[in-house]
Amino acid sequence: MPPTKEFLENLKKTPERLRESALRVGKLPETDRERSQSTFHNLFLHVQSVRTHRNSLRFAYTFGLGLILTASFVVLTITGILVMVYYKPSTDLAYQSVKDIHFVVPAGRFIRNIHRWAAHVMVVAVFLHMARVFYTGSYKKPREFNWLVGLALLVLTLALSFTGYLLPWDQLAFWAVTIGANIASSPREVTEALGITRWFDIGAFQKQLLLGANHVGQEALIRFYVLHVAVLPLLTAILMGVHFWRVRKDGGLSRDVTAEPPPALIRGREVQVFPPTKTYGLMAVVRGRTPVVGRAPEGSVPSWPHLLWAELAVFAFTIALTLALGYWFDAPLKEMANPAIPENPAKAPWYFLGLQELVSYSAFMGGVAIPMIVLIGLGLIPYLDRDPRGVGKWFGGPEGRRIFWVSLVVGLISVVALLAFTVQFGWLRNWFPSIAQLAIIALNPGTVIVAIYVAWSLWTLHRTGSIRMSAIALFTCFLAGFIVLTAMGSVFRGPNWQFYWWPSQWPVH
Repeated sequence: MPPTKEFLENLKKTPERLRESALRVGKLPETDRERSQSTFHNLFLHVQSVRTHRNSLRFAYTFGLGLILTASFVVLTITGILVMVYYKPSTDLAYQSVKDIHFVVPAGRFIRNIHRWAAHVMVVAVFLHMARVFYTGSYKKPREFNWLVGLALLVLTLALSFTGYLLPWDQLAFWAVTIGANIASSPREVTEALGITRWFDIGAFQKQLLLGANHVGQEALIRFYVLHVAVLPLLTAILMGVHFWRVRKDGGLSRDVTAEPPPALIRGREVQVFPPTKTYGLMAVVRGRTPVVGRAPEGSVPSWPHLLWAELAVFAFTIALTLALGYWFDAPLKEMANPAIPENPAKAPWYFLGLQELVSYSAFMGGVAIPMIVLIGLGLIPYLDRDPRGVGKWFGGPEGRRIFWVSLVVGLISVVALLAFTVQFGWLRNWFPSIAQLAIIALNPGTVIVAIYVAWSLWTLHRTGSIRMSAIALFTCFLAGFIVLTAMGSVFRGPNWQFYWWPSQWPVH
Protein backbone atom coordinates (compact mmCIF):
# COMPACT_ATOMS: atom_id res chain seq x y z
CA MET A 1 0.00 0.00 0.00
CA PRO A 2 1.38 3.46 -0.87
CA PRO A 3 2.45 5.43 2.22
CA THR A 4 -0.06 8.22 1.55
CA LYS A 5 -2.95 5.79 1.22
CA GLU A 6 -1.78 3.92 4.34
CA PHE A 7 -1.65 7.18 6.28
CA LEU A 8 -5.21 8.12 5.24
CA GLU A 9 -6.48 4.64 6.01
CA ASN A 10 -4.92 4.71 9.49
CA LEU A 11 -6.35 8.18 10.08
CA LYS A 12 -9.80 6.94 9.11
CA LYS A 13 -9.58 4.04 11.55
CA THR A 14 -8.16 6.12 14.42
CA PRO A 15 -11.49 6.62 16.30
CA GLU A 16 -12.17 2.88 16.21
CA ARG A 17 -8.62 2.02 17.30
CA LEU A 18 -8.79 4.63 20.07
CA ARG A 19 -11.93 3.01 21.44
CA GLU A 20 -10.40 -0.45 21.22
CA SER A 21 -7.21 0.65 22.97
CA ALA A 22 -9.20 2.31 25.76
CA LEU A 23 -11.31 -0.81 26.34
CA ARG A 24 -8.25 -3.10 26.30
CA VAL A 25 -10.41 -6.02 25.16
CA GLY A 26 -10.56 -4.66 21.64
CA LYS A 27 -14.12 -4.32 20.40
CA LEU A 28 -17.26 -3.34 22.23
CA PRO A 29 -18.33 -6.26 24.45
CA GLU A 30 -21.09 -8.48 23.09
CA THR A 31 -21.12 -11.46 25.45
CA ASP A 32 -21.24 -11.70 29.25
CA ARG A 33 -17.63 -12.85 29.28
CA GLU A 34 -16.49 -9.82 27.27
CA ARG A 35 -18.55 -7.48 29.46
CA SER A 36 -16.96 -8.96 32.56
CA GLN A 37 -13.49 -8.53 31.10
CA SER A 38 -14.26 -4.91 30.17
CA THR A 39 -15.22 -4.12 33.75
CA PHE A 40 -12.29 -6.04 35.22
CA HIS A 41 -9.63 -4.47 32.98
CA ASN A 42 -10.83 -0.85 33.08
CA LEU A 43 -9.50 1.46 35.81
CA PHE A 44 -12.69 3.56 35.99
CA LEU A 45 -15.05 0.58 35.91
CA HIS A 46 -12.94 -1.64 38.16
CA VAL A 47 -14.49 -0.05 41.26
CA GLN A 48 -17.65 -1.92 40.28
CA SER A 49 -18.14 -5.62 40.62
CA VAL A 50 -18.24 -7.65 37.42
CA ARG A 51 -21.89 -8.52 37.97
CA THR A 52 -24.64 -6.60 39.73
CA HIS A 53 -27.73 -8.04 41.33
CA ARG A 54 -30.99 -6.94 39.77
CA ASN A 55 -32.37 -5.76 43.11
CA SER A 56 -29.48 -3.29 43.39
CA LEU A 57 -30.64 -1.66 40.18
CA ARG A 58 -34.16 -1.03 41.44
CA PHE A 59 -34.67 2.72 41.67
CA ALA A 60 -37.13 2.36 44.56
CA TYR A 61 -34.41 0.72 46.65
CA THR A 62 -31.54 3.21 46.40
CA PHE A 63 -33.09 6.19 44.55
CA GLY A 64 -29.61 6.68 43.13
CA LEU A 65 -28.66 8.81 46.15
CA GLY A 66 -25.07 7.60 46.37
CA LEU A 67 -24.56 8.38 42.70
CA ILE A 68 -26.22 11.80 43.13
CA LEU A 69 -23.69 12.52 45.85
CA THR A 70 -20.82 11.49 43.59
CA ALA A 71 -22.15 13.50 40.66
CA SER A 72 -22.65 16.56 42.90
CA PHE A 73 -19.06 16.29 44.12
CA VAL A 74 -17.81 16.12 40.51
CA VAL A 75 -19.90 19.17 39.55
CA LEU A 76 -18.63 21.04 42.62
CA THR A 77 -15.02 20.20 41.77
CA ILE A 78 -15.29 21.39 38.16
CA THR A 79 -17.24 24.58 38.91
CA GLY A 80 -15.09 25.28 41.97
CA ILE A 81 -11.93 25.20 39.87
CA LEU A 82 -13.51 27.62 37.39
CA VAL A 83 -14.54 30.01 40.17
CA MET A 84 -11.07 29.79 41.78
CA VAL A 85 -9.53 31.28 38.64
CA TYR A 86 -11.13 34.65 39.46
CA TYR A 87 -11.63 34.51 43.23
CA LYS A 88 -9.23 36.40 45.53
CA PRO A 89 -9.09 35.17 49.18
CA SER A 90 -8.61 38.58 50.78
CA THR A 91 -11.00 40.57 52.96
CA ASP A 92 -10.25 43.62 50.81
CA LEU A 93 -10.73 41.87 47.45
CA ALA A 94 -12.96 38.83 48.01
CA TYR A 95 -16.32 40.59 47.78
CA GLN A 96 -15.37 42.55 44.66
CA SER A 97 -13.98 39.41 43.00
CA VAL A 98 -17.28 37.62 43.63
CA LYS A 99 -19.15 40.60 42.14
CA ASP A 100 -16.86 40.44 39.11
CA ILE A 101 -17.61 36.72 38.78
CA HIS A 102 -21.31 37.49 39.05
CA PHE A 103 -21.53 40.48 36.72
CA VAL A 104 -18.37 40.69 34.56
CA VAL A 105 -16.92 37.23 33.89
CA PRO A 106 -18.67 35.54 30.95
CA ALA A 107 -20.98 32.83 32.32
CA GLY A 108 -19.49 33.49 35.78
CA ARG A 109 -22.90 34.08 37.34
CA PHE A 110 -24.16 30.79 35.91
CA ILE A 111 -21.10 28.82 37.09
CA ARG A 112 -21.36 30.30 40.59
CA ASN A 113 -25.07 29.47 40.73
CA ILE A 114 -24.38 25.88 39.68
CA HIS A 115 -21.67 25.58 42.34
CA ARG A 116 -24.00 26.90 45.02
CA TRP A 117 -26.91 24.63 44.12
CA ALA A 118 -24.73 21.56 43.68
CA ALA A 119 -23.58 22.10 47.27
CA HIS A 120 -27.20 22.17 48.47
CA VAL A 121 -28.02 19.07 46.42
CA MET A 122 -25.06 17.26 47.96
CA VAL A 123 -26.08 18.19 51.51
CA VAL A 124 -29.69 17.07 50.96
CA ALA A 125 -28.55 13.87 49.24
CA VAL A 126 -26.13 12.91 52.02
CA PHE A 127 -28.90 13.10 54.64
CA LEU A 128 -31.30 11.11 52.45
CA HIS A 129 -28.60 8.56 51.61
CA MET A 130 -27.85 8.02 55.30
CA ALA A 131 -31.57 7.55 55.99
CA ARG A 132 -31.89 5.07 53.10
CA VAL A 133 -28.93 3.01 54.31
CA PHE A 134 -30.31 2.97 57.85
CA TYR A 135 -33.89 2.06 57.00
CA THR A 136 -32.79 -0.78 54.71
CA GLY A 137 -30.48 -2.23 57.37
CA SER A 138 -27.47 -1.76 55.10
CA TYR A 139 -25.19 -0.94 58.03
CA LYS A 140 -25.15 -4.50 59.34
CA LYS A 141 -22.30 -6.98 59.15
CA PRO A 142 -20.06 -6.92 57.13
CA ARG A 143 -20.79 -3.24 56.37
CA GLU A 144 -20.27 -1.76 59.86
CA PHE A 145 -17.01 -0.02 59.03
CA ASN A 146 -18.40 1.41 55.80
CA TRP A 147 -21.24 2.94 57.83
CA LEU A 148 -18.60 4.77 59.87
CA VAL A 149 -16.88 5.92 56.67
CA GLY A 150 -20.25 7.22 55.51
CA LEU A 151 -20.69 9.17 58.75
CA ALA A 152 -17.25 10.71 58.23
CA LEU A 153 -18.32 11.71 54.70
CA LEU A 154 -21.47 13.28 56.15
CA VAL A 155 -19.34 15.44 58.46
CA LEU A 156 -16.97 16.34 55.62
CA THR A 157 -19.88 17.32 53.37
CA LEU A 158 -21.24 19.69 56.01
CA ALA A 159 -17.74 21.07 56.61
CA LEU A 160 -17.22 21.64 52.89
CA SER A 161 -20.46 23.57 52.60
CA PHE A 162 -19.82 25.56 55.78
CA THR A 163 -16.27 26.60 54.85
CA GLY A 164 -17.47 27.72 51.43
CA TYR A 165 -20.16 29.84 53.05
CA LEU A 166 -17.66 32.49 54.17
CA LEU A 167 -15.84 32.98 50.87
CA PRO A 168 -18.21 35.57 49.27
CA TRP A 169 -17.43 37.83 52.25
CA ASP A 170 -20.89 39.41 52.33
CA GLN A 171 -23.15 40.09 55.29
CA LEU A 172 -24.88 36.72 54.97
CA ALA A 173 -21.59 34.83 55.02
CA PHE A 174 -19.90 36.90 57.71
CA TRP A 175 -22.65 36.61 60.30
CA ALA A 176 -23.46 32.99 59.52
CA VAL A 177 -19.83 32.04 60.21
CA THR A 178 -19.83 34.25 63.29
CA ILE A 179 -22.71 32.16 64.61
CA GLY A 180 -20.77 28.98 63.78
CA ALA A 181 -17.74 30.32 65.64
CA ASN A 182 -19.91 31.10 68.67
CA ILE A 183 -21.23 27.55 68.58
CA ALA A 184 -17.62 26.31 68.55
CA SER A 185 -16.95 28.39 71.69
CA SER A 186 -20.09 27.11 73.43
CA PRO A 187 -18.16 24.94 75.98
CA ARG A 188 -17.37 28.25 77.70
CA GLU A 189 -20.97 28.19 78.96
CA VAL A 190 -20.04 25.19 81.11
CA THR A 191 -16.61 26.41 82.19
CA GLU A 192 -18.00 29.78 83.23
CA ALA A 193 -20.82 28.13 85.16
CA LEU A 194 -18.21 26.03 86.96
CA GLY A 195 -15.86 29.00 87.43
CA ILE A 196 -12.88 27.31 85.73
CA THR A 197 -12.61 29.38 82.54
CA ARG A 198 -9.39 31.03 83.78
CA TRP A 199 -7.65 27.65 83.85
CA PHE A 200 -9.53 25.62 81.25
CA ASP A 201 -11.06 27.54 78.33
CA ILE A 202 -11.67 24.87 75.70
CA GLY A 203 -14.33 27.05 74.06
CA ALA A 204 -11.89 29.85 73.28
CA PHE A 205 -9.36 27.31 71.99
CA GLN A 206 -11.91 25.79 69.59
CA LYS A 207 -12.94 29.22 68.32
CA GLN A 208 -9.33 30.29 67.72
CA LEU A 209 -8.58 26.96 66.03
CA LEU A 210 -11.52 27.54 63.68
CA LEU A 211 -10.93 31.23 62.94
CA GLY A 212 -7.21 31.69 63.58
CA ALA A 213 -8.17 34.68 65.74
CA ASN A 214 -10.85 35.84 68.17
CA HIS A 215 -13.00 37.26 65.38
CA VAL A 216 -13.94 36.58 61.76
CA GLY A 217 -11.28 38.30 59.66
CA GLN A 218 -8.46 37.69 57.20
CA GLU A 219 -7.10 34.75 59.18
CA ALA A 220 -10.50 33.06 59.13
CA LEU A 221 -11.02 33.74 55.41
CA ILE A 222 -7.68 32.26 54.33
CA ARG A 223 -8.15 29.32 56.72
CA PHE A 224 -11.61 28.56 55.36
CA TYR A 225 -10.32 28.99 51.79
CA VAL A 226 -7.52 26.45 52.25
CA LEU A 227 -9.87 24.00 53.93
CA HIS A 228 -12.53 24.46 51.26
CA VAL A 229 -10.39 24.15 48.14
CA ALA A 230 -7.65 21.74 49.26
CA VAL A 231 -7.86 19.88 52.58
CA LEU A 232 -11.52 18.91 52.75
CA PRO A 233 -11.92 17.97 49.04
CA LEU A 234 -8.83 15.75 49.27
CA LEU A 235 -10.10 14.00 52.39
CA THR A 236 -13.54 13.62 50.82
CA ALA A 237 -12.12 12.10 47.63
CA ILE A 238 -10.00 9.63 49.63
CA LEU A 239 -12.90 8.53 51.83
CA MET A 240 -15.20 8.28 48.82
CA GLY A 241 -12.68 5.89 47.27
CA VAL A 242 -12.60 3.84 50.47
CA HIS A 243 -16.40 3.92 50.62
CA PHE A 244 -16.80 2.60 47.05
CA TRP A 245 -14.11 -0.02 47.55
CA ARG A 246 -15.76 -1.32 50.70
CA VAL A 247 -19.16 -1.48 49.00
CA ARG A 248 -17.65 -3.87 46.49
CA LYS A 249 -15.52 -5.86 48.93
CA ASP A 250 -18.39 -6.23 51.39
CA GLY A 251 -20.50 -8.03 48.82
CA GLY A 252 -22.01 -5.15 46.86
CA LEU A 253 -25.13 -3.27 47.80
CA SER A 254 -27.17 -4.91 50.51
CA ARG A 255 -30.12 -7.04 49.48
CA ASP A 256 -32.59 -9.42 50.98
CA VAL A 257 -30.78 -12.76 50.84
CA THR A 258 -33.84 -14.62 52.14
CA ALA A 259 -35.84 -13.81 49.01
CA GLU A 260 -35.93 -16.43 46.29
CA PRO A 261 -33.51 -15.20 43.60
CA PRO A 262 -34.68 -15.09 40.00
CA PRO A 263 -32.93 -17.57 37.72
CA ALA A 264 -29.77 -16.72 35.86
CA LEU A 265 -30.17 -16.12 32.15
CA ILE A 266 -27.65 -17.08 29.46
CA ARG A 267 -28.72 -16.24 25.93
CA GLY A 268 -32.28 -15.94 27.18
CA ARG A 269 -32.35 -19.42 28.75
CA GLU A 270 -32.72 -20.15 32.45
CA VAL A 271 -29.75 -21.95 34.00
CA GLN A 272 -28.94 -23.18 37.48
CA VAL A 273 -25.76 -21.75 39.00
CA PHE A 274 -24.11 -23.39 41.99
CA PRO A 275 -22.70 -21.00 44.61
CA PRO A 276 -19.06 -21.23 45.72
CA THR A 277 -18.39 -22.83 49.08
CA LYS A 278 -14.75 -21.93 49.75
CA THR A 279 -12.51 -18.89 49.77
CA TYR A 280 -9.27 -18.94 47.79
CA GLY A 281 -6.43 -16.43 48.15
CA LEU A 282 -3.91 -15.57 45.47
CA MET A 283 -1.02 -15.07 47.89
CA ALA A 284 -1.67 -17.62 50.64
CA VAL A 285 -4.06 -20.10 52.18
CA VAL A 286 -6.78 -18.11 53.95
CA ARG A 287 -9.24 -18.86 56.72
CA GLY A 288 -12.88 -17.85 56.87
CA ARG A 289 -15.18 -16.78 54.08
CA THR A 290 -15.58 -13.57 52.16
CA PRO A 291 -19.05 -11.98 52.06
CA VAL A 292 -19.73 -13.35 48.57
CA VAL A 293 -19.11 -16.97 49.48
CA GLY A 294 -22.37 -18.89 49.49
CA ARG A 295 -24.09 -16.51 47.10
CA ALA A 296 -24.92 -17.76 43.67
CA PRO A 297 -24.98 -15.31 40.78
CA GLU A 298 -28.66 -16.02 40.08
CA GLY A 299 -30.55 -12.79 39.59
CA SER A 300 -27.43 -10.86 38.59
CA VAL A 301 -26.61 -9.13 35.34
CA PRO A 302 -23.30 -7.84 33.92
CA SER A 303 -22.39 -4.44 35.30
CA TRP A 304 -21.64 -3.47 31.72
CA PRO A 305 -23.96 -2.15 30.40
CA HIS A 306 -26.78 -2.36 32.99
CA LEU A 307 -25.12 -0.62 35.96
CA LEU A 308 -23.13 1.68 33.69
CA TRP A 309 -26.27 3.01 32.01
CA ALA A 310 -27.97 3.50 35.38
CA GLU A 311 -24.96 5.49 36.63
CA LEU A 312 -24.87 7.64 33.50
CA ALA A 313 -28.60 8.32 33.86
CA VAL A 314 -28.22 9.50 37.47
CA PHE A 315 -25.21 11.63 36.54
CA ALA A 316 -27.20 13.21 33.71
CA PHE A 317 -30.14 13.86 36.05
CA THR A 318 -27.92 15.52 38.67
CA ILE A 319 -26.20 17.72 36.11
CA ALA A 320 -29.56 18.69 34.58
CA LEU A 321 -30.96 19.51 38.03
CA THR A 322 -28.04 21.76 38.98
CA LEU A 323 -28.14 23.44 35.56
CA ALA A 324 -31.86 24.16 35.92
CA LEU A 325 -31.51 25.48 39.47
CA GLY A 326 -28.50 27.56 38.46
CA TYR A 327 -30.40 29.04 35.54
CA TRP A 328 -33.56 29.97 37.43
CA PHE A 329 -32.22 30.87 40.89
CA ASP A 330 -29.25 33.10 41.66
CA ALA A 331 -26.83 32.40 44.49
CA PRO A 332 -27.42 35.11 47.12
CA LEU A 333 -24.99 37.98 47.48
CA LYS A 334 -25.77 40.67 50.05
CA GLU A 335 -23.84 43.78 51.02
CA MET A 336 -20.13 43.54 51.78
CA ALA A 337 -19.37 42.12 55.24
CA ASN A 338 -19.45 44.80 57.93
CA PRO A 339 -18.66 43.77 61.54
CA ALA A 340 -20.23 47.02 62.80
CA ILE A 341 -23.69 46.26 61.33
CA PRO A 342 -24.96 42.88 62.53
CA GLU A 343 -27.64 41.01 60.64
CA ASN A 344 -30.91 40.70 62.53
CA PRO A 345 -31.78 37.92 62.50
CA ALA A 346 -28.33 36.46 61.88
CA LYS A 347 -28.84 32.88 60.78
CA ALA A 348 -26.51 29.97 60.19
CA PRO A 349 -26.70 27.92 56.97
CA TRP A 350 -30.01 26.06 56.73
CA TYR A 351 -28.51 22.68 57.68
CA PHE A 352 -27.30 24.20 61.00
CA LEU A 353 -30.52 26.09 61.80
CA GLY A 354 -31.76 23.20 63.92
CA LEU A 355 -28.62 23.50 66.03
CA GLN A 356 -29.06 27.27 66.19
CA GLU A 357 -32.57 26.77 67.56
CA LEU A 358 -31.19 24.47 70.27
CA VAL A 359 -28.29 26.86 70.93
CA SER A 360 -30.81 29.61 71.69
CA TYR A 361 -31.76 27.58 74.80
CA SER A 362 -28.30 26.32 75.75
CA ALA A 363 -25.14 26.99 73.75
CA PHE A 364 -23.27 23.96 75.05
CA MET A 365 -26.07 21.40 74.82
CA GLY A 366 -27.29 22.60 71.44
CA GLY A 367 -23.90 23.22 69.87
CA VAL A 368 -21.74 20.43 71.29
CA ALA A 369 -23.37 17.86 73.57
CA ILE A 370 -26.49 16.91 71.57
CA PRO A 371 -24.67 16.75 68.18
CA MET A 372 -21.97 14.56 69.77
CA ILE A 373 -24.62 12.29 71.31
CA VAL A 374 -26.28 11.92 67.91
CA LEU A 375 -23.00 11.17 66.10
CA ILE A 376 -21.84 8.66 68.71
CA GLY A 377 -25.26 7.00 68.69
CA LEU A 378 -25.20 6.70 64.90
CA GLY A 379 -21.71 5.22 65.03
CA LEU A 380 -22.74 2.61 67.59
CA ILE A 381 -25.85 1.43 65.71
CA PRO A 382 -24.21 -1.35 63.63
CA TYR A 383 -22.36 -2.69 66.68
CA LEU A 384 -25.45 -2.75 68.90
CA ASP A 385 -27.87 -4.11 66.29
CA ARG A 386 -26.27 -7.45 65.36
CA ASP A 387 -29.42 -9.22 64.25
CA PRO A 388 -28.71 -10.31 60.65
CA ARG A 389 -32.40 -10.32 59.75
CA GLY A 390 -34.00 -7.52 57.81
CA VAL A 391 -30.99 -6.58 55.66
CA GLY A 392 -32.11 -5.23 52.31
CA LYS A 393 -35.71 -4.72 53.45
CA TRP A 394 -37.18 -1.28 53.98
CA PHE A 395 -37.73 -0.87 57.74
CA GLY A 396 -36.94 -4.55 58.20
CA GLY A 397 -40.49 -5.59 57.33
CA PRO A 398 -44.12 -4.67 58.11
CA GLU A 399 -43.54 -4.22 61.86
CA GLY A 400 -40.69 -1.81 61.27
CA ARG A 401 -42.79 0.14 58.78
CA ARG A 402 -45.53 0.53 61.39
CA ILE A 403 -43.04 1.63 64.05
CA PHE A 404 -41.60 4.15 61.59
CA TRP A 405 -44.96 5.86 61.06
CA VAL A 406 -45.85 5.84 64.74
CA SER A 407 -42.40 7.16 65.70
CA LEU A 408 -42.67 9.87 63.06
CA VAL A 409 -45.91 11.06 64.61
CA VAL A 410 -44.45 10.87 68.13
CA GLY A 411 -41.33 12.77 67.06
CA LEU A 412 -43.28 15.51 65.28
CA ILE A 413 -45.92 16.01 67.97
CA SER A 414 -43.44 16.07 70.87
CA VAL A 415 -41.08 18.63 69.32
CA VAL A 416 -43.89 20.84 67.98
CA ALA A 417 -45.66 20.79 71.35
CA LEU A 418 -42.47 21.64 73.23
CA LEU A 419 -41.60 24.50 70.85
CA ALA A 420 -45.14 25.86 71.07
CA PHE A 421 -44.89 25.74 74.87
CA THR A 422 -41.59 27.66 74.90
CA VAL A 423 -42.95 30.29 72.49
CA GLN A 424 -46.06 30.80 74.61
CA PHE A 425 -44.67 30.50 78.14
CA GLY A 426 -40.88 30.71 77.85
CA TRP A 427 -38.54 28.48 79.83
CA LEU A 428 -36.79 28.34 83.19
CA ARG A 429 -34.95 31.67 82.83
CA ASN A 430 -38.26 33.44 82.18
CA TRP A 431 -39.79 31.96 85.32
CA PHE A 432 -36.76 32.05 87.61
CA PRO A 433 -34.40 34.88 86.53
CA SER A 434 -31.78 34.00 89.14
CA ILE A 435 -31.66 30.27 88.42
CA ALA A 436 -28.17 28.73 88.15
CA GLN A 437 -26.80 28.38 84.63
CA LEU A 438 -25.96 24.72 85.24
CA ALA A 439 -29.69 24.08 85.68
CA ILE A 440 -30.36 25.71 82.30
CA ILE A 441 -27.67 23.54 80.71
CA ALA A 442 -29.06 20.35 82.23
CA LEU A 443 -32.75 21.09 81.72
CA ASN A 444 -33.67 22.90 78.51
CA PRO A 445 -35.93 22.12 75.53
CA GLY A 446 -33.08 20.34 73.74
CA THR A 447 -32.40 17.92 76.57
CA VAL A 448 -36.12 17.38 77.12
CA ILE A 449 -36.59 16.47 73.45
CA VAL A 450 -33.66 14.02 73.62
CA ALA A 451 -35.10 12.48 76.81
CA ILE A 452 -38.53 12.04 75.21
CA TYR A 453 -37.00 10.37 72.15
CA VAL A 454 -34.81 8.05 74.22
CA ALA A 455 -37.77 7.12 76.42
CA TRP A 456 -39.86 6.27 73.36
CA SER A 457 -37.01 4.16 71.97
CA LEU A 458 -36.62 2.26 75.25
CA TRP A 459 -40.36 1.67 75.42
CA THR A 460 -40.25 0.30 71.86
CA LEU A 461 -37.37 -1.98 72.87
CA HIS A 462 -39.31 -3.24 75.89
CA ARG A 463 -42.46 -3.87 73.86
CA THR A 464 -40.87 -5.50 70.79
CA GLY A 465 -37.70 -6.98 72.28
CA SER A 466 -35.86 -5.89 69.11
CA ILE A 467 -32.86 -3.57 69.03
CA ARG A 468 -33.58 -2.98 65.35
CA MET A 469 -37.10 -1.69 66.08
CA SER A 470 -35.78 0.44 68.92
CA ALA A 471 -33.16 1.96 66.61
CA ILE A 472 -35.81 2.72 63.98
CA ALA A 473 -37.93 4.47 66.61
CA LEU A 474 -35.03 6.61 67.87
CA PHE A 475 -33.64 7.45 64.42
CA THR A 476 -37.09 8.44 63.13
CA CYS A 477 -37.75 10.68 66.12
CA PHE A 478 -34.46 12.49 65.66
CA LEU A 479 -35.16 12.83 61.94
CA ALA A 480 -38.56 14.40 62.72
CA GLY A 481 -36.97 16.70 65.29
CA PHE A 482 -34.30 17.81 62.81
CA ILE A 483 -36.94 18.69 60.21
CA VAL A 484 -39.10 20.66 62.66
CA LEU A 485 -36.19 22.51 64.27
CA THR A 486 -34.80 23.42 60.84
CA ALA A 487 -38.19 24.73 59.75
CA MET A 488 -38.49 26.67 63.01
CA GLY A 489 -35.17 28.41 62.46
CA SER A 490 -35.71 28.95 58.73
CA VAL A 491 -39.27 30.30 58.65
CA PHE A 492 -40.58 31.15 62.11
CA ARG A 493 -37.64 32.97 63.70
CA GLY A 494 -37.28 36.68 63.00
CA PRO A 495 -35.44 39.67 64.50
CA ASN A 496 -33.97 39.01 67.95
CA TRP A 497 -34.84 35.34 67.37
CA GLN A 498 -38.48 36.02 68.15
CA PHE A 499 -41.30 33.83 66.83
CA TYR A 500 -43.27 35.08 63.82
CA TRP A 501 -45.74 33.18 61.71
CA TRP A 502 -44.23 34.59 58.51
CA PRO A 503 -41.40 36.98 57.56
CA SER A 504 -44.01 39.50 56.36
CA GLN A 505 -44.84 40.06 60.07
CA TRP A 506 -41.32 41.18 60.93
CA PRO A 507 -41.18 44.75 62.29
CA VAL A 508 -40.25 47.39 59.72
CA HIS A 509 -37.17 49.49 60.51
